[in-house]
Amino acid sequence: MKPLSIETRNAVLRTMAKLVEQERNEIILTNQEDLADYDGSDLAMEERLKVDDKKVDEMILSLNQLASQEDPVGVERFHFTHDNGIKVINKTAAFGTILIIYESRPDVTIEAGGIAFKSGNKILLKGGKESLKSNLKIVSLWHKALEENGVSKDWVEYLNYNRTETQAFLEKPTQKVDLIVPRGGEKLIEFVKAHATCPVIVSGRGNNFVYVHEDADTDLALKVILNAKTAKISACNALDKVLISSKLPNFEGFTAMLIKALVESKVEVIVDKSLANFENTKTLQNEDIWYEEFLDYKIVIGTIDSQDHAIDMINKYCGGHSAAIITRDDETAQQFMESIDAAAVYQNASTRFTDGGQFGLGGELAISTDKLHQRGPIGLQHLVTNKWYVYGEGQIR
Repeated sequence: MKPLSIETRNAVLRTMAKLVEQERNEIILTNQEDLADYDGSDLAMEERLKVDDKKVDEMILSLNQLASQEDPVGVERFHFTHDNGIKVINKTAAFGTILIIYESRPDVTIEAGGIAFKSGNKILLKGGKESLKSNLKIVSLWHKALEENGVSKDWVEYLNYNRTETQAFLEKPTQKVDLIVPRGGEKLIEFVKAHATCPVIVSGRGNNFVYVHEDADTDLALKVILNAKTAKISACNALDKVLISSKLPNFEGFTAMLIKALVESKVEVIVDKSLANFENTKTLQNEDIWYEEFLDYKIVIGTIDSQDHAIDMINKYCGGHSAAIITRDDETAQQFMESIDAAAVYQNASTRFTDGGQFGLGGELAISTDKLHQRGPIGLQHLVTNKWYVYGEGQIR
């Protein structure tokens, strides 16, 4: 498709923001139909499915922020003049067509779709059946925003496919697809990776860790852990595992206080055998639980005897998303952060900050746990490939 100017792309985004505001009540009412149809079997999915006024406000903010950002396409990254006079320039370029496959979250239809559109791409959206009515309502607004600005509706297309049809499309696309971004649980990601015939950006599992070092401020540790675990259990940046140094002063008292606070927040606390004597806990029966991402009111707490042991455990079990150390020792923290194989590493802060908006990117398409081509939150400036422009005057080699 012929590229759209940055002025046109921004105009579509601003129009979309106005339409979402105008249709706020209809979006919420339509979403309530999806919620009523959902069986409630997955608490995290139900939480991600819900659209309320706060979610709508975030959608509008995302669209307006995107419209105000610089064009990520056509940015010069490299310039070289050959001895023979040929000029070689490398610039950022749109991928072409991006397919976003996602579960449950109607806001992805706007936020991820908006980022992909702003970066000059045609958008294919494939949402889950649990959010179909909400997604179709929002896509209808995309089409209206495009038409009001003289742009073809083909720039944003919704694929209302079942699982079999989706698999067939992934294996033999009926139109060109340059990049696929799955947003959802491990089963969805594995399904896409198994059948896709073009590059896939893996927005992987969380299973995030906090390591409470022996020189930790325990009040700070308590605050960070409670926030990371309970603020939003459906988020991939939520906390699942805590490792506490056995050398922590008042180890027993802090651990008891932490467990009590978690239980009061309705969190199921599972502990390793070293902590089996603490009340209101369950002792883990299978070491494989260290690999699990819960997306639920559940946490595992273990004792650790050294920082090296903590690093080894986190690198073995963590999903490559986020990990934090709680310590007043900056040198120790730096060693930990440099040794952990994760997209985002923290000292004395909640893993809940691993988010494009919180990192100053103005939103995110996904949080990649791959190392190519971008790791962590993928913002507008990352959703581009590149292209070489070579200018000559008859030079031959």
